[in-house]
Amino acid sequence: MGILGISFNRSISRHLPYSCIAVSVYVKVFTNSPFLLCMDLARSQEELIDPNYLWIGPDGRSLEGQLHVNLTATGKLMLLGFKEYMSGAYTCTLSHKIIETTTQEERAMSETYKFMVYAYREADHAYQVFVRFTTRECELQANGLFFEELLKILTNIISDLTCHITESSYKCHSVRIPNQGLLHELFINFQVNPFAEGWEDVCKQVPYDCEDVTNMRVQEARDRIGEFFRKQTYALRHEFQTVPTIHYVESSFSVTHIDSCRPGFGKNDVTHQGCAGCCVVCEPGTYSPNNEVTCQLCTDPQVRMYGARFC
Repeated sequence: MGILGISFNRSISRHLPYSCIAVSVYVKVFTNSPFLLCMDLARSQEELIDPNYLWIGPDGRSLEGQLHVNLTATGKLMLLGFKEYMSGAYTCTLSHKIIETTTQEERAMSETYKFMVYAYREADHAYQVFVRFTTRECELQANGLFFEELLKILTNIISDLTCHITESSYKCHSVRIPNQGLLHELFINFQVNPFAEGWEDVCKQVPYDCEDVTNMRVQEARDRIGEFFRKQTYALRHEFQTVPTIHYVESSFSVTHIDSCRPGFGKNDVTHQGCAGCCVVCEPGTYSPNNEVTCQLCTDPQVRMYGARFC
């Protein structure tokens, strides 16, 4: 049987009954896990005599009485305010009795259920933008001035969103276009990033879902920039009697979505198919020191924690 992976956040309160296979469960950081049930589906439909439940955490200790758990009398476990270090293997041993109807003989039975529980975060979004402008010639001094002015305009459009323009550049190329001959065009590209000065102050207001806030803001920034370039097409058609020396190439605006993960997290859609696209906590023996999207292997045997940021 395969590994079942499930992504849940604190808004989900269903119970999870499973058999003895190891089940992958993904819990968004700072939220509560769903209830994990110490029995499989078939057992949950049966009568149990003198049931006893023993939950063991990743550190090998009993979870009974620990502050970060909610354990019920019927063996259900909820992990509270989930954090990176809480990731790992959670096992529950269900002990109960079977009483023979005819002889009243008692037999002790036990089954063990295992859950691999991983912290995850939403990926941080950014957008790579590509756009082209026609110019009179590549050596034109105004090309550089135009580029700088364009960046100022775009920065002003999105500044209230604590987003900014990064990694900006342009090159001039000669382009042969059917029925128009040889033209000169500025190929401009830049990144729209949600981490401008002041973004951390915004996150302090909503610390548990910071990625959700920054992602919504950078998406709004992307939409505003897209609208700006769409207006260039309208202006060229309806507002200019003489076409400017440097002007927008219609329909040249394009956007590429870029993901990044916070330090200690990474993406692995093969290992974590149940949370594809999520930034899942780096497993022991791996680490991520920056905002890349993958956890790197660590040769240091001392790094055996979840969410390592250095090796």
